Amino acid sequence: MSRISRRIGSIAESATLAVDAKAKALKAAGRPVIGFGAGEPDFPTPDYIVEAAVEAARNPRFHRYSPAAGLPELRAAIAEKTMRDSGYGIEANQVLVTNGGKQAVYNTFATLLDPGDEVLLPAPYWTTYPEAIRLAGGVPVEVFAGPEQGYKVTIEQLEAALTERTKVLLFVSPSNPTGAVYSPEMVAQIGRWAASKDLWVVTDEIYEHLTYDAASFTSIATAAPELGDKVIILNGVAKTYAMTGWRVGWMAGPADVIKAATNLQSHATSNVANVSQMAALAAVSGSLDAVARMRTAFDRRRKAMVTALNSIDGVDCPTPEGAFYAYADVRGMFGREIRGIVPATSAELAALILEQAEVAVVPGEAFGPSGYIRLSYALGDDDLAEGVARIQSLLGEAQ
Repeated sequence: MSRISRRIGSIAESATLAVDAKAKALKAAGRPVIGFGAGEPDFPTPDYIVEAAVEAARNPRFHRYSPAAGLPELRAAIAEKTMRDSGYGIEANQVLVTNGGKQAVYNTFATLLDPGDEVLLPAPYWTTYPEAIRLAGGVPVEVFAGPEQGYKVTIEQLEAALTERTKVLLFVSPSNPTGAVYSPEMVAQIGRWAASKDLWVVTDEIYEHLTYDAASFTSIATAAPELGDKVIILNGVAKTYAMTGWRVGWMAGPADVIKAATNLQSHATSNVANVSQMAALAAVSGSLDAVARMRTAFDRRRKAMVTALNSIDGVDCPTPEGAFYAYADVRGMFGREIRGIVPATSAELAALILEQAEVAVVPGEAFGPSGYIRLSYALGDDDLAEGVARIQSLLGEAQ
């Protein structure tokens, strides 16, 4: 008899966190590793948010348990913020505050799915989505869109993947890992298609404020009103406000679904840390000026990274329109010798880059098919320039 249940034993470790942990371990051992693995802004959390947390820490009210669904004032502020940014009207009782965005993802699928229910999962996808779906007893059905179509799935592809067991479409724009942003027209078309099939739509909007050039964020919840109340919005403060360590996310949707998910959370974790919730309240109800400054820096780094990667023979990197990731096609490097090694997969190439160039990237296998690598440009300008230069130098030796 196995010591570990089949359900838990089948879960893969988060690839992005694994790469980040390995990079940090090597750095601690004295190696000058530069990490492009974690999607974590290098900026400090804005001062006004930190001050709100300090004030909350001194208030005995926040030293006690609070409602499992979240502090009432934060739930109300998230409802207001959802109308402001997504144009979608909800009440405070339609919000569940979670321990980071990952818990919102898990709560949502655990609440919606029965064993065998299928979820259409556009790929490349964030590494946690399929594992959360499987944990809930669901079946992720990958729908792959490559660089030739801008990493954006089509209705024809979704239609081809649809079965009688399909219950949910997961929709993400801007995308992690590709940075793809769907046009308002495409968002509306996909939403109307999902509504016509009576599907739930789970939409992750955590990168909503990080778009560039002519791209803009469009919430499928408002672009396709035909969906009615069969839509769940996932979001959080981690990326927009440089608050990855504060662990505050949320899910927003129909009151009955939120109540059921709250019941789950009441047994799993209970409330999110109150100090973090008060910091999140300051974030979502405050100015977006700090966000604009961070976006300007990300935009500069985005352009520098894409230009550098596309200068490498065998690498093709489409320009991302959102988030803070570049998703490079490295299939042109396969079968070519680099320092005595001939990589045949992106996992092998990523291992080579880490060992020989001391740069950590995440291989495409973490997000779908092999043949790609993800690099976060949410790190400092100097580290970005040095890290990409090392990759250029190493891959430039390919024969």
